[in-house]
Amino acid sequence: MAQRRTTLTTRALTGASAVVLTAGAALLPGAGSATAALASAAPKPDATQAASAAALVAQLGDRAAGSYYDAAARHFVVNITDSSAADQVRGTGAVPRSVRYSTTQLRGVLGTLTQRARIAGTAWAIDPRKDKVVVIVDPTVTGAKRTRLNTVVKSLGDRVVVRRAATAFKPLIAGGDAIWGSSVRCSLGFNVSVNGAPYFLTAGHCGNASSTWSDSQGGREVAQTVNSHFPGTDYALARYDDANSDHASVVDLHNGGSQQITRAADAYVGESVLRSGSTSGVHGGTVNGLDATVNYEEGSVSGLIDTDVCAEPGDSGGALFDGDAAIGLTSGGSGDCSSGGETFFQPVPTAVSAEGASLP
Repeated sequence: MAQRRTTLTTRALTGASAVVLTAGAALLPGAGSATAALASAAPKPDATQAASAAALVAQLGDRAAGSYYDAAARHFVVNITDSSAADQVRGTGAVPRSVRYSTTQLRGVLGTLTQRARIAGTAWAIDPRKDKVVVIVDPTVTGAKRTRLNTVVKSLGDRVVVRRAATAFKPLIAGGDAIWGSSVRCSLGFNVSVNGAPYFLTAGHCGNASSTWSDSQGGREVAQTVNSHFPGTDYALARYDDANSDHASVVDLHNGGSQQITRAADAYVGESVLRSGSTSGVHGGTVNGLDATVNYEEGSVSGLIDTDVCAEPGDSGGALFDGDAAIGLTSGGSGDCSSGGETFFQPVPTAVSAEGASLP
């Protein structure tokens, strides 16, 4: 037992498993490799194309309404509300698409929902593919709460579309094995450095739940939470106890391999991504919305990435990534990896910037 504990601790400190030491984490045989292969086979744009499309949207202001990647056509689409901007879009290599509502108008919808419909069990995000705000409602929103939501949604007209979630929205925290706090289990997201010292990022609701972390249930402490944010946002920073440890920047693919991480990047709608967590291993999916708000029972969290990637309790804090790019930290959602689900992620660039951290 002592030898096993030493081995696991070494793995934690070296970052050989960037999903929280993965003791006990498992997939069906071959599932991790199959998911990774599927994601790598999907058409991928050059990283500069996403940045170029986002920059053009910002430059066009009310003449634009977001952008997204069309994987089938293999190009970025920039929504425009002014046809005179079409040539400008084509000049960047993207395809213009005329839509009715501008980003400003759709952000106004978000503001109304925030003011009048902040109800536990709801979530919303702008989907540029629909040129609408998608409001997601879980089964707990009934009676007076559902009547209130319906009234607000009706007042917003066709700028909103409503979708039902199969199960209740919840932070994906659990008891079990992975990185262990005093009474919770979570997943490590990404190893980072702060002023040259080794740290890691995980979910804020995990950091709120525990001030110390171990690599096994009842094991010795290997890290301490130094900063945690939830609700509002959902990320936490933990410092490794061994300041001289070598902590590689990798994500465990749960198939005997790992993915090197070299940078943090902003997500874009239509992006194919992978999530790695200590409960369900590696699963893939697509980014469906940005700047999403989720109203958990514990409070509201905004600025999230909305995806159709599944996750389960204990996956909280785990890594969302695209190739070598760190994209997000698992926050919470609805569903599971048997029937499918919807999961929201804290953007990594926001957490890294706020904490003065960098990827090793």
